[in-house]
Amino acid sequence: LIRGPGPLHSAKLDFASDFAIRWSCSEETLTMATPLKVCVTGAAGQIAYSLLYSIANGDVFGKDQPLIMTLLDIPSMMGTTGGVVMELQDCALTLLQEVIPTDNVEVAFRDVDVAILVGAMPRREGMLRKDLLRANARIFESQGKALDQFAKKTVKVVVVGNPANTNAMICQRLAPSIPKENFTCLTRLDQNRAQAQVAGRLKLPADAVRNVIIWGNHSSTQFPDVSHAVVLQDGQRKPVYDAIQDDAWLKGDFIKTIQQRGSAVIKARKLSSAMSAAKAICDHMRDWWFGTAEGEWVSMGVVSDGSYGIAPDILYSFPVRIKAGGAWEVVQGLSISDFAREKMDATAKELVDEKDTALQFLTAEAGKL
Repeated sequence: LIRGPGPLHSAKLDFASDFAIRWSCSEETLTMATPLKVCVTGAAGQIAYSLLYSIANGDVFGKDQPLIMTLLDIPSMMGTTGGVVMELQDCALTLLQEVIPTDNVEVAFRDVDVAILVGAMPRREGMLRKDLLRANARIFESQGKALDQFAKKTVKVVVVGNPANTNAMICQRLAPSIPKENFTCLTRLDQNRAQAQVAGRLKLPADAVRNVIIWGNHSSTQFPDVSHAVVLQDGQRKPVYDAIQDDAWLKGDFIKTIQQRGSAVIKARKLSSAMSAAKAICDHMRDWWFGTAEGEWVSMGVVSDGSYGIAPDILYSFPVRIKAGGAWEVVQGLSISDFAREKMDATAKELVDEKDTALQFLTAEAGKL
C-alpha cells in the first residue's frame, strides 16, 4: 500500500505484503528477509528525485535487501510527492515493498532504520547566513525531537540539508536517546569532487585516487587535503603529491575549486548540485552500512571527540574507517603540517561560531514558550 494524505490513500502497489520473498542459493529454498525502513526528507526536491531510485533499486543497502520507504515533505509539496511515488511504482522495483508519503514527522520517522535528511530551508538571495541558521535550527530541532521519540535507537542519520554540519549538530543534541555516533553529515560530495579533480589532472579514473580527506565544514572554509592520499598509477600506489608534482596547484587552485564547486554549479545551471549530491549520499550510506576497505578511509561529518585538536561536540568532517555494521572511528596519527593546521583550525572556528549562533536561537525560542 502507498499510504499518505488525500487521494493517495487508495493507491496500491503490487508488492509482497509484510516481508519480501527472495530466492536463496537454491531455487527450491525460499528465505524471508525483514525489510529495512528508510526515510528521505525533502522528498519532492531535486536531490531526492535523483536519489530515490538508487536506494529503491538496491544500490545502497544491497540487492537482496527489501525496503520500506517513507517520504517526508511539507504539506504544500504533497502533490509533487505523490507524483514521485507514482514514478517509483512505475519502476516496478522488486525490493521496494511500500512507499509512505507524508507531511507528518511521526509517520515519517516511526521505527526507521535510516534517516536521510535532505530537506532544509534554502538560502535565498539577500539572505544572511544567520537567518539561514535560524530557519534551519527550527526545522532540525523538530526533526531531532521526532527521531528521538519515534525512530529506532539504532537509526543511522545523515544530514544533507545545509548548513549540514550545524543542522546535524542540532538534530543530534535534540535526540539524546540515540547514540551521538549515529548522527553524521554529508561531506562525501566534497571528497568525490576532490578525487575527480586529482584523477582528471592525472588522466586516470576517479577510483584510482584513494584516501582524500575533507576536514571541517561543508562550506567554503572546508579543507580538501591530499597530503595523505595515494593514486594507483602504473600498478603502484604513489602519493598524490609525487604523482602530480605541482605543489602550487595542490595548495592553491585545487583547494579553491573544491571550496567553490557548489557555487560554480549553481552559477552554471541555476540550480544546486543534485545528481552528484545524490550519488555522494549513496556512497556515504553504502560505506557506513558495509564498511571501508582495508587500509582506506572516507570523509564523514561526525561528532568531534577532540581528535587533532578540534573542539569537541561540533560536527566536523574527519577521515574515518568503518567496520561492517556501521561502527566508525576517526583515523588517528596522521601528520599535520603548519599549512594544514591553519586551514583545519579556520574551518573549526566557523563551526564553533555556527554552533553558538544556532544554540542561541534555540534558547531564545525556548524562552518564549
